[in-house]
Amino acid sequence: MVRRFDPARSVTADVLGRILELAVRAPSAGFSQGWDFVVVRSQDDREAYWAATTDTDTPADAWLRGVCAAPVLILCCSDKERYLDRYTEPDKPWPDRSDTHWPVPYWDVDTGMAAMLMLLGAVDEGLGGLFFGVPEERVTAVHELFGVPATHHLVGVVAVG
Repeated sequence: MVRRFDPARSVTADVLGRILELAVRAPSAGFSQGWDFVVVRSQDDREAYWAATTDTDTPADAWLRGVCAAPVLILCCSDKERYLDRYTEPDKPWPDRSDTHWPVPYWDVDTGMAAMLMLLGAVDEGLGGLFFGVPEERVTAVHELFGVPATHHLVGVVAVG
C-alpha cells in the first residue's frame, strides 16, 4: 500500500484494463459477482471526488496530498441484491431472499477480494496501489456524484498510480 503517488505517471488504458480484468476473476459466493466498479480517471472527476469526500476548509495533510495525486481511483461497490437473487435459484438452498441466511455479508467480502486482486495487479504492472474507505458521512455525496445506485454499498476505493 502506497500513500504517495506521482501525478506525472499515468496509467494507460491497457494497464487499467488488465487490472480490472483481474478484479472480475475474484472468487464470489455462488458466482454471484455482486460487485461494480466505477473508474475515476479524469482530473476533473478526481477533483470532484476529493471535494465530495474531504473537508475543503481544512488544509490537506500529508496523506491526503499524497493520495490526491493518484491518477486513477476505482470505486468498489457491492450489490447485495445479486446475492439474494442468486441464492433463490434452483441450484441454491434458499426459497426466499432473506439476508438472515448470510452469517457474513459475502457481497462485501467478495468485493474486497476483487479490490485485493486490483492491488496485486497494480504491483505486477510496476505501479503502486492503496485501498481506503470513504467517510460514512460522505458516501451519499459520492453515490450522487458518480451515479452509484443507492442499493450498492461503497466498500472502498482503490487508488492506482
